[in-house]
Amino acid sequence: MTSATAATPAPPTVISVQDVSKRFVIHQDKSIKDRLLHPRRTREHAEDFWALRNLSIDIHAGNTIGLIGPNGSGKSTLLKVIGGILAPSNGRVLHRGRIAALLELGAGFHQDLTGRENVFLNAAILGMSVEETERRFDDIVAFSGIEKFIDTQVKFYSSGMYVRLAFAVAVHCDPDILLVDEVLAVGDEPFQNKCLDKIREFQEEGRTIIMVTHNLSQVTDFCTRALVLGHGN
Repeated sequence: MTSATAATPAPPTVISVQDVSKRFVIHQDKSIKDRLLHPRRTREHAEDFWALRNLSIDIHAGNTIGLIGPNGSGKSTLLKVIGGILAPSNGRVLHRGRIAALLELGAGFHQDLTGRENVFLNAAILGMSVEETERRFDDIVAFSGIEKFIDTQVKFYSSGMYVRLAFAVAVHCDPDILLVDEVLAVGDEPFQNKCLDKIREFQEEGRTIIMVTHNLSQVTDFCTRALVLGHGN
């Protein structure tokens, strides 16, 4: 008799993009004045732009997915739809677990608040309670490396300081899914390496990561799968 070896179960699907399309309306008029004075002409010169067309993707737990393609191919739009920042025009996105999204420089930050205040604001947006944020605050600030400026209004921050603080908050909110859109290119090399080390740590813990990048070496080094987008397909 031969003993049958039980097949290893496939990891669960944590993100399901189901027949998703996203439409934007592009107005051809030249100014707000034209829109107010000639509303009918504005409607006649409006043009539909489909950033995504009928996309269906299943992403399994523990994978690191690289979204690649030329500018305007729909990578960032797809990431925003997955993160719930944009609603799809058609289709739907299902996900399980906490999502942390690092999509745009300074997104979720208020210019007139200090770094400390923005840590609590951004953490709340990511679903952390005040108690959780207080417990992890020192670790967040230490990871960011901007302790001296944590009580300064963020409107005085450099782009690198923005990225440091935003990434520190995102990775300390204990996400099941991390979305990263090329913002790591803004930080200096030591901090980029620190972030990439954190991504490796997340991979070892079995978390799911989706990253938009034009750096193909990052795709080959980190990603288990790459999705190439072109014209929203």
